[in-house]
Amino acid sequence: MKRRLSPPLRRAMASASSIAAAIASKTKTKKKHFVAQKVKLFRASDPLLSVLMWGVNHSINELSHVQIPIMLMPDDFKAYSKIKVDNHLFNKENMPSHFKFKEYCPLVFRNLRERFSIDDQDFLNSLTRSSPMNSEAQGRSGARFHTSFDKRYVIKTISSEDVAEMHNILKKYHQFIVECHGNTLLPQFLGMYRLTVDGDETYMIVTRNVFSHRLSVYKKYDLKGSTVAREASDKEKAKELPTYKDNDFINDGQKIYIDGENKKMFLEKLRKDVEFLAQLKLMDYSLLVGIHDVERAEQEEVESEDNEAEEEGESDGGGIGTPPDSPSNTLDSTKPLSPGEFDPAIDVYAIKSNDSAPRKEIYFMAIIDILQHYDAKKKAAHAAKTVKHGAGAEISTVNPEQYSKRFYDFITTILS
Repeated sequence: MKRRLSPPLRRAMASASSIAAAIASKTKTKKKHFVAQKVKLFRASDPLLSVLMWGVNHSINELSHVQIPIMLMPDDFKAYSKIKVDNHLFNKENMPSHFKFKEYCPLVFRNLRERFSIDDQDFLNSLTRSSPMNSEAQGRSGARFHTSFDKRYVIKTISSEDVAEMHNILKKYHQFIVECHGNTLLPQFLGMYRLTVDGDETYMIVTRNVFSHRLSVYKKYDLKGSTVAREASDKEKAKELPTYKDNDFINDGQKIYIDGENKKMFLEKLRKDVEFLAQLKLMDYSLLVGIHDVERAEQEEVESEDNEAEEEGESDGGGIGTPPDSPSNTLDSTKPLSPGEFDPAIDVYAIKSNDSAPRKEIYFMAIIDILQHYDAKKKAAHAAKTVKHGAGAEISTVNPEQYSKRFYDFITTILS
């Protein structure tokens, strides 16, 4: 097993000799440490997820021995930690015998987690206590999604181009998060990794889940403020929880009913966020909207309880909610929540409907897919679509300033 740090991270980690000594002594016993944990942890049906769980456990444990710096340095935004494992003792069906795990900018992402009020031990528990779950959602270019077993985090496969773009924006993104005190609709980026299994490289990024870990969403929309070809396909509509688009939202007569104070705060956050994205020349992002129907959820809960009573405990417990063996997170509320209630420290994107709304609802709204840079390819697509649909058409591929303004203006119209 070989472990390698980039020069910037190596300098950061060697800033205090006592820390270096602690890491060195830990390194000597590492092989034994890994083997001891392999049975208890990191068992997943997908070997790639086993490696992710192993790697997150390894990286968080390593970071716990590195002193938190007073401030991040420019080198921290180029740093990485890397480890290669060759261990024939692993059960190959669950855990590959040979793999590499690379974490990008460990100190930066640790700092971001802290600014988003996420405890590293909670983060570790969520991603390693039980295997992440596959999601039927699929992003652009076939990106795959998983959610942590407690539904607090989303793990998304990304391209090497996305990794490069993330490096391009990371310093300014971090500065923006510092300035807004983590109060944003932007994705909360919490960790970025490269996993190499059987010579294949997979890049993954972890973000906070936009939706709730306990309040089910019955309808969701992906909104760009564009009306050209912005309808869910028949294939999408056949899914259990389809992702509808702008024209579907308009045709459904859908509105977001929130009170004046919430509307003011939401639009202020949105304005700052889209101005920031325009400055970075980013576009093609969306507002992801999830709607929880409180009365519908209450009714389904009553029906579920009735069914369980009839089955006299024969149920396998496969319902929606937190798994029974979920670790007790320090973020969990001390008091039980009634239907339609949420903990704003966990469900950071949630807003209640106002008193005059036709239905009692909870809305989950956040900006997603921000890593699309307005480059030559996008400019060419804009030209082609303009020729096809006309100069005045509301196509999605426009320059970042125009995109941000149209996006913001559209979102203001859907709030009631």
